[in-house]
Amino acid sequence: MTTVVETFPRKVVCLDPVFIPMSDGTRLAATIWLPEDAGDRPVPAILELIPYRRRDGTVFRDMKMHPYVAGHGFACCRVDIRGSGDSEGVLPDEYTEQEFDDACEIIAWLAAQSWSSGSVGMTGISWGGFNALQVAARQPPALKAIIALCCSDDRYADDVHYFGGCLLTEDGMWSSLMLAMGALPPDPQIVGDRWRDMWRERLEATTCWSSTWMRHQRRDAYWKRGSVCEDFAKIKIPVYAISGWDDTYSNAVPRLLEGLTGPRKGLVGPWTHVYPFLGNPGPAIGYLQEAVRWWRQWLEGVDTGVMDGPLYTAWLNDPHAPAPFYPEHAGRFVGEPSWPTPNVESMLLHLNADGLGPEARDGRAMLLCSPVTAGRDCGRYGGYGGTVPDMAIDQRREDGLGLCFDTVPLKQDFDLLGAPVVQVTGISDSELGFIVARLCEVAPDGTSTLVTWGVLNLAHRQGHEHPEPLVPGQEFKARIELNHIGRRFAAGNRLRLVLSNQHWPILWPTPGMPSITMESGSSRLLLPVRRQVPGEVQIEFAPAEMSPPVSLEVLRDEEHRRDIAIDGGSGRQTITLASDEGRVHLTDRSIVTGARVVDRMSITEGDPLSALLETGWELSVESGEAQVETRSHLTIGTDGERFQLSWKLEVFERGILAFERGGDEWIDRDHI
Repeated sequence: MTTVVETFPRKVVCLDPVFIPMSDGTRLAATIWLPEDAGDRPVPAILELIPYRRRDGTVFRDMKMHPYVAGHGFACCRVDIRGSGDSEGVLPDEYTEQEFDDACEIIAWLAAQSWSSGSVGMTGISWGGFNALQVAARQPPALKAIIALCCSDDRYADDVHYFGGCLLTEDGMWSSLMLAMGALPPDPQIVGDRWRDMWRERLEATTCWSSTWMRHQRRDAYWKRGSVCEDFAKIKIPVYAISGWDDTYSNAVPRLLEGLTGPRKGLVGPWTHVYPFLGNPGPAIGYLQEAVRWWRQWLEGVDTGVMDGPLYTAWLNDPHAPAPFYPEHAGRFVGEPSWPTPNVESMLLHLNADGLGPEARDGRAMLLCSPVTAGRDCGRYGGYGGTVPDMAIDQRREDGLGLCFDTVPLKQDFDLLGAPVVQVTGISDSELGFIVARLCEVAPDGTSTLVTWGVLNLAHRQGHEHPEPLVPGQEFKARIELNHIGRRFAAGNRLRLVLSNQHWPILWPTPGMPSITMESGSSRLLLPVRRQVPGEVQIEFAPAEMSPPVSLEVLRDEEHRRDIAIDGGSGRQTITLASDEGRVHLTDRSIVTGARVVDRMSITEGDPLSALLETGWELSVESGEAQVETRSHLTIGTDGERFQLSWKLEVFERGILAFERGGDEWIDRDHI
């Protein structure tokens, strides 16, 4: 349980709105929390720059953390990206050069304010973590340190668009959200009579972002721009990288620790895509206290001891039963002085016809040909796992749809920390295909819990930039790196590796039904086993704290469902994720806001070309003169050579259709 703190060392005032001028005349809207006496005792500033509408979107979390940090002697500045919220202009895509230019100008503006000490930090989760890294690589003079949460150093490797060289259905879902959100108006209470003209400018600039993302199916210049892994040396300031094992971005933390050379720390907990003080799944930690220590160290030059601990702190999950959501995980934090660490060694196991073993054993050939419905019980890519039932459930059904390799029951507990790797040797009957590798823990009663997974588009076996189709009938070798994980395996349980070559509805299937033949003992699993460290001290964080949440009245409760429907006649399987995120009245600012989303993924057994994604959002906001609802609808289908992308945006003002736009286009498949 996170404790609400109402009094702080310095009294906090909130400045809203603040309009920050850009060099081209555009004004960006901000909310700034800072100590009341900052004019007499200047403070460092901390920037968060994201597009999710600061007054009616992220206010639910902003109020829990920015006043807290401000109360400890900082100015927290939450800015709406150009073209979002109450900021002027238009927003054409993620991570544009204009966004980075604006960030550098904002940082210079913050450093020049009379209440500012001249030192600036930058932070954020997800989009805000991405651009904190990207702006750090630009080296604006006043930017002294960053905290980047739940983000990536590589926009192609593991964002919501592609994973292992495969197209994610999440790409369309994310695009649908941004289509609806981007069409919401600025707040008339903030921008006054200009709100309608600003709104019309946004609407006229409407595009479907998936149209761009799906045209870059390999790791080309589009994805390299903004991927700081292209040149880690450009980041010279201290970086604190944070994520959670149930988040999709945890791989970036060890990569950043390995790639950066300046002061840095990494933390991975049990959480999903949330701030650690909210602890979802728990346990929550005192992240805000940790952030204050970090900022005081690098923005004020005070030795807080934040750098005295391990370079990398990681949570090791205890074994647990599978569930669609988890309120809390059992486990412990461990620390590593470096990454890679000498405390982790590789254990080699061979994929034999009779299971996983330390020695390769010849035997029969093994055929991999999964049905297109394999993947149904593996949860959602980017699942939220707190109260939303979208995490992986019991994997026994999934395990039966691929090639299974088990160890004997474990004689003793052991820990994994790092990225397992599968080295596959096989022969395919098709030019295209992918292999999914899942690592599970199997209890004595047969329950199978997903621990981690990875995938490789086999056309990308030589790299993601220059795909090469397989030669049917010719042997290939491929290396599949699974997601990093921290996990304790219990004595008496078995470790199971499962290979499959379908993974719907997370990944788009390849056009055909490829079969892959593997010889017993020819493929290998490498496990990152963490040794027991003598005298290891338990790592603990302060209890979770936050500032008081925004005042609100609930008008409609949240409700989340995951339904599976199977048509026994046609073999059509439909998975529906329906989330009503509720409707609330923000009483301190007289705003009413609400959100609903339905994601529907369907496929017919035996027909990979029948895969269909349908996703749509309904967002509403009422403030001053504005009473607006936006509805997005996006569908993606496919044939053997192309994807079909159809989208539609409808905007209603006071219940009357005020704007609509849509498109229907075919996009060539590129080795996917």
